[in-house]
Amino acid sequence: MAVERVLGAGVVRIPGHVVSDSMDVSRALMKDQEATVLFEDLNGSKAAGNLFSTREKIASALGVPKEGIVTHLMEAIASPKGCEIVEGPEFRSCEKDVRLLSLPVPKFFPEDGGRYITAGVIVVDLDGRKNVSFHRMMIMDDRRIAVRLVPRHLFTLYKESKAAGKELRVSICVGACAEVLLAAATSMDFGSDELEVASAMHLKGHGTPLKVGRCDNGILVPADCDYVMEARITLAETKEGPFVDITGTYDFERQQPVIEVDKVWTRKDPVFHLVLPGGYEHYMLMGLPREPMILKTVRQAVPRVRSVRLTEGGCCWLNGVVSIAKNKEGDGVNAIMAAFTGHPSMKQVIIVDDDIDIFDDRQVEWAVATRMQADRILMVPGAAGSSLDPSSHGKTTWKVGYDATMPLDADPSLFRKASLERPCGITS
Repeated sequence: MAVERVLGAGVVRIPGHVVSDSMDVSRALMKDQEATVLFEDLNGSKAAGNLFSTREKIASALGVPKEGIVTHLMEAIASPKGCEIVEGPEFRSCEKDVRLLSLPVPKFFPEDGGRYITAGVIVVDLDGRKNVSFHRMMIMDDRRIAVRLVPRHLFTLYKESKAAGKELRVSICVGACAEVLLAAATSMDFGSDELEVASAMHLKGHGTPLKVGRCDNGILVPADCDYVMEARITLAETKEGPFVDITGTYDFERQQPVIEVDKVWTRKDPVFHLVLPGGYEHYMLMGLPREPMILKTVRQAVPRVRSVRLTEGGCCWLNGVVSIAKNKEGDGVNAIMAAFTGHPSMKQVIIVDDDIDIFDDRQVEWAVATRMQADRILMVPGAAGSSLDPSSHGKTTWKVGYDATMPLDADPSLFRKASLERPCGITS
């Protein structure tokens, strides 16, 4: 991998046989979500979870410092790089019988509609228009999968194929490297190639472009994936769900398209990547890639932006914090509005000064407590928000922004914490 590259010292190993419907996978992953967990026998195969459950793990996999993840991703989006096509890619080491029910895929929660592939990215190339994106996939039987398609790029390509009466050829990749996973969760222009964004990150972090190999269906996918399934999104639909999504609550059942799998490739001794629904790794892989978009839009409104964070308490999806250095009064309010533009699913954002560490929740709360009054709260009613927010009931949402920055005309000493260092120029 992908997977084997991040399995190192300190991995929690689950040696005994684990049954896919026992909930034991979720219990093991939830026990310590910062620890990588390796299941040595899940349905007779290896699987692993919590691989990228912290910013530190992701930074290590990317080869950048933790503070540099967002700019690393943003620069790759701005300057994608071509991939290196290789013959005999690792994922083609073994061809397996198409028996999806034998895969090491668990049922994560009791009311889930079935066993879910949660770390799979779908790669498509329709007449030169490419897309790589995350989708939850519910196994129906040995050959069929129900896939959740939100109304974005893959959905658009599928609807176009369906209107022409054609199935859409896809490849499903499990066990992709961190660069591919982050790129797959990033908002990009329609038709852009997320693999080239992943390649730009890989080139900068590791010195080589991303290697890709060709499937029999003609689609290029990351060469070192643990599993690759060649498949078709058919014209049929079925019930998909319920499923525990990023908020940790059940998302409801929907009519969704059916995927039929034609071929399964694996590396030698593959490890199936599992993402715990509503867990820390889900937060990181779904939420963190939205931060570059927030940073970009806030920078357009306020030039000096230190950092951006979608908070774990807000599921790395609904709540955010942005630190800025103000040039003029009103920059805090402008930053609020720009942040909501950068991530429309966010419903709460706190703007703080650049002396606040936004990765420290206590510092952020301290800034709200000591640097603002309620008249500096901006409320936006009737806005489009996240369908995953259970409080919105699938309708519009109220958004709220907190300007917790210091007034520019105030004495800074009134707002800064006391220091043991004596300021220059002051004598006893």
